[in-house]
Amino acid sequence: MVNIRVGFGYDVHPLGEGRELWLGGIKLEFNKGCVGHSDADVLLHAICDALLGAANLRDIGFHFPNNNPKYKGADSKMLLKEVVALLDAKGYGIGNVDATLSLEAPMVNPHITAMQNILAPIMNITTDDVSIKATTNEKLGYVGRGEGVNAYAVALIYKK
Repeated sequence: MVNIRVGFGYDVHPLGEGRELWLGGIKLEFNKGCVGHSDADVLLHAICDALLGAANLRDIGFHFPNNNPKYKGADSKMLLKEVVALLDAKGYGIGNVDATLSLEAPMVNPHITAMQNILAPIMNITTDDVSIKATTNEKLGYVGRGEGVNAYAVALIYKK
């Protein structure tokens, strides 16, 4: 029997002036950035939660609490690397990740290939195994008003 598991991740961060906007491991030029304890890369946080959930390893807040000064301003790519190491220690490999960003601006689609190229090696998978999509919220709610960003992710893992 093949042992595969699926996990779901979700994250949200408000947008604020004077912050860098990090999404999918890359810095995008924009007049606002996600507000959070780390670099607030909402996409990577959702992916981390999907991976952790699939392996029944709790969530990103458990492993990287926002009241720990060690993670103040942390690069979320490093958090993802630690999550991958946790999965590896439990005997899991990553099959694929499918993620969606929801924000009004900036346009994300021109950056998706760069995001895939950064994230795939961290997760020891190919760029073909990293699906990233972006959508707007059709001007509805806090996302539609440009006050925040949401990210959703699902991940498939397998026992090595």
